[in-house]
Amino acid sequence: MIKKYIGNLFLPARFYIVVGGCIVLFVISFFVPALYQPVKIILYTIAALIFFDYIFLFFGGSSPAAKRIVAERLSNGDTNKVSLQVTNRMRFEVMMEIIDELPVQFQKRDFILKQSFKAGQQKNMAYTIRPTERGEYHFGDIIIYVRSLLGLLMRRHNVEAEMTVEVFPSFMQLRKYELISQTTIQSENGNKRMRKIGHSMEFEQIKEYVRGDDIRSINWKATARKTSLMVNNYTDERSQQVYCIIDKGRLMKMPFNGLSLLDYAINSTLVLSNVCLQKQDRVGLITFANKMGTLLAADRKPIQRSHISELLFKEETSYLESDYEMLYMQIRSRIKHRSLLILFTNFESLSGLKRQLNYLRSIARHHLLMVVFFENTELKELSSISASNTEEVYIKTIAEKFAFEKRLIVKELQKHGILSILTSPEHLTINTINKYLELKTRQAI
Repeated sequence: MIKKYIGNLFLPARFYIVVGGCIVLFVISFFVPALYQPVKIILYTIAALIFFDYIFLFFGGSSPAAKRIVAERLSNGDTNKVSLQVTNRMRFEVMMEIIDELPVQFQKRDFILKQSFKAGQQKNMAYTIRPTERGEYHFGDIIIYVRSLLGLLMRRHNVEAEMTVEVFPSFMQLRKYELISQTTIQSENGNKRMRKIGHSMEFEQIKEYVRGDDIRSINWKATARKTSLMVNNYTDERSQQVYCIIDKGRLMKMPFNGLSLLDYAINSTLVLSNVCLQKQDRVGLITFANKMGTLLAADRKPIQRSHISELLFKEETSYLESDYEMLYMQIRSRIKHRSLLILFTNFESLSGLKRQLNYLRSIARHHLLMVVFFENTELKELSSISASNTEEVYIKTIAEKFAFEKRLIVKELQKHGILSILTSPEHLTINTINKYLELKTRQAI
């Protein structure tokens, strides 16, 4: 009883203002005795209003109802919508302050929604959250503070709404880039036509010759049987193997806009896998650090995307150096056919690349290797500022040196016949998809 009728009672700022005003009036009446009786009447009136406000809040109807509406899975790094459905079940108009206990990952302690509700009114209130870590997120209860129009007292209602949702790699980007796989390479100036390296040799059908067909494709045996020119029709090669390889070493722990580089690589891998499956290619997954992680064999079944999403959900960054020798040995023993290998990693210096270059060259002898690594955007900003003193000159010079080393890494990889993409984290997905589509168009895989 004490908890119900006293423990949930709170005193808002208006209560202290009114009581403080009464105290000031009593102090003044000490010097002006004629004000004493009017001040007493004001005090009794305020006490009566507080009593009636208490009756309204605790006996004026049922407790408000609230329900949280959120998806079972949230998309990492994207804006996710959460809705609160709140109903006023009291018999008069009230003001509500609604606190939704957000997961601890957000570290947000000042979240509050304020709304006025008429008697029996129901409202839907929406807000957005942006998770930056994969894993389980635990929502707590919904706490509602109710005030009448007098606003002298406040009652707390605790609505049980505990729930746990999982944050998966960014599946929202799948819809965003859905149409890209149906078109050619995307650029700001429009579609870019790419020259094919050779002639596609995947047979589709035999058809009658029409003007404009390649005479080199004439099928003479079918022509003899049909007594009219017949040509072989070829289509772009499909069912090629594409493996996304994710480095989970210490350099992938670097943050950018709330997400680590590993999370950017994971989100890009999920989107790229979906594009590859739509192109009828077989897609697989490899993760590694100082030890071998996930190894999912390439397949083009529709369920493959779900398998990849489930595996990426559990990946975590290691704080140790990545073992590229082990990666090379695993690729040689597990991947028997020539494949496109897309390696998501990061090199901060040319010396760091040269320590692993021999292993990358060995992989590139047997497969088409594409190395994707990241620009340091903070260094890029530092190198673009105008220096006004000696210290800023030194900072700008060092930043330009490191940015230049990134470009040298690209040149070094190209010198050894290894494809490379140097990209900022926010443009990682679109740049990787564009490069994959370019390779498909050129039939370089």
